[in-house]
Amino acid sequence: MTARRLLLAVVLGVAALAAALALSCAVGAQPISLARAFAGEEPDRSILLGLRVPRALLGACVGCALAAAGAALQALLRNPLAEPFVLGVSGGAALGGTSVLLAATLVAQAHGTAGALLASASPVALGAIAGAAGATLLVFALGRVGGRIIPESALLVGVVFNAFAAAVITLVKVLVPPDQAARLLYWLMGAIGYETPGTLAVAAAAIVASVGGLVLLSARLNLLALGDEEAASLGVDVARSRGLVLLAASAATGAAVALTGLVGFVGLIVPHALRRIAGPDHRILVPTSALFGAAFLVLADACARVLFVTLGTEPPVGALTAFAGGPLFLWLLRRGERGA
Repeated sequence: MTARRLLLAVVLGVAALAAALALSCAVGAQPISLARAFAGEEPDRSILLGLRVPRALLGACVGCALAAAGAALQALLRNPLAEPFVLGVSGGAALGGTSVLLAATLVAQAHGTAGALLASASPVALGAIAGAAGATLLVFALGRVGGRIIPESALLVGVVFNAFAAAVITLVKVLVPPDQAARLLYWLMGAIGYETPGTLAVAAAAIVASVGGLVLLSARLNLLALGDEEAASLGVDVARSRGLVLLAASAATGAAVALTGLVGFVGLIVPHALRRIAGPDHRILVPTSALFGAAFLVLADACARVLFVTLGTEPPVGALTAFAGGPLFLWLLRRGERGA
């Protein structure tokens, strides 16, 4: 029965992602004909294959990573409010990537070539992953009371760490040259831009590996969601399993932040909606969150491109996800207080 439900959920997720990708490639500020684009006619071909397809794939990768990481973190904390942005994992990733950019600026003053290499995509991504892992370990370490993880304490630590990371990043923006500060500001807004095929391929591989790890650990997440003592009594190596989940979730979040900056609440909106439809079984919830999270962010980016085209502007997709996720977070928080 579970295998049949999983197959159905995956098929629906793939269909939703395919529809979202097709819609994102078809709409934009510049109307194009898909028939002319596939026939090789310009400028339709260049707009479709050079701009819209890479951007849609980038949005899919980031949405997949954030939604899967959110579902896993909610299971570990046994709290639907947990997600990479709220817990400070995204803030740690941004701080790690920012630190690499600052180091690149300092190195470039003495050795221009070395600084340029340090500021390239791969070192920034590694810094973001390291920052996400460090923030995750900090949140879970300081969120313990009497040896047990208290979800409310972990969330509070995440909020405080986010404020600290934002303060440090603001200081860094003052220290770097104006061109670097502008690049940093654009990156932190949570905007889906345009990456080279090589960068997109490497990021996709890293995200597929980390999300695949979370899918493989999804059966253990069902047991970890019961609590540490209950999971241990059922034969789960709690410390090892939690460490693997945290590593995979941190890698997914770090790669996503390295690509697009701070896109918040995807890991809150998508798992919460799917949990109400598909149920709490993480063997189904984690893979479907990855697929529907990819579709969700692709559609959100398409809306950001289309809805404000008459104003001659385009808001970062992080603003739209925060606009949708902020009220949901407050509603979940209020509902939890009433339940308590």
